[in-house]
Amino acid sequence: MKTIGIIGGLGPESTVDYYKEIIAAFNAKYVEMAYPEIIIYSANLNELMKFVETKNWSRLSEWLLKKISSIHRAGAEFAVIASNTPHIVFDEIKSKSPISLLSIIEETCNKAQEMDLKNIGLMGTKLTMEADFYKKPFISKGISVAVPSEEEQQLIHHKLFSEIELGIFKDSTREKLLAIAKRMVDEEGIDSLILGCTELPLILTESKYGIPFLNTTAIHCESIVKHCLQD
Repeated sequence: MKTIGIIGGLGPESTVDYYKEIIAAFNAKYVEMAYPEIIIYSANLNELMKFVETKNWSRLSEWLLKKISSIHRAGAEFAVIASNTPHIVFDEIKSKSPISLLSIIEETCNKAQEMDLKNIGLMGTKLTMEADFYKKPFISKGISVAVPSEEEQQLIHHKLFSEIELGIFKDSTREKLLAIAKRMVDEEGIDSLILGCTELPLILTESKYGIPFLNTTAIHCESIVKHCLQD
């Protein structure tokens, strides 16, 4: 098995979810192989958000590469970033990384293709929803991507950083998020919804309204386990 490296802490709640998902996969399917070795670098979410807020992508790339180099030196044989938003610089850091990287966006796009999805809704941080780095791979595969309205994006972003990232899961917030999903089904005809922030599956725990909710954490972890087991 290959040693897994995870850049986590972005935020902490979803990093715990990554660890649990990976361990659960071995408990369920690969118990005879025991457990993989996992090196987690829990980074400072506030530092990440400063780069995002100022759109300082070169500094963000340097910041992430420093952490990837650290887990490489610690023994990681490949790595993932356990967050969707930092993937805005994924192509740049992939070309400079000392070890291979698995993209959460690419793996989610592959899953969407497998499911023959055509008109996907996307929820995430404001940057993830308004920028094109997340949408490009899907559009290139003939899959359209719809995002919430500007007002809805503000609400989602606010709830992510004032509650969900902190491990606060309110029924009232869940209902507001589901109402946005329902509107997108009714008005924009989405056939699925990407939970494009790794905290969203912690509050939107099941699919609704006759469409699949794509849990990007679970999709990423499935790929991590497969890559871990490859020779």
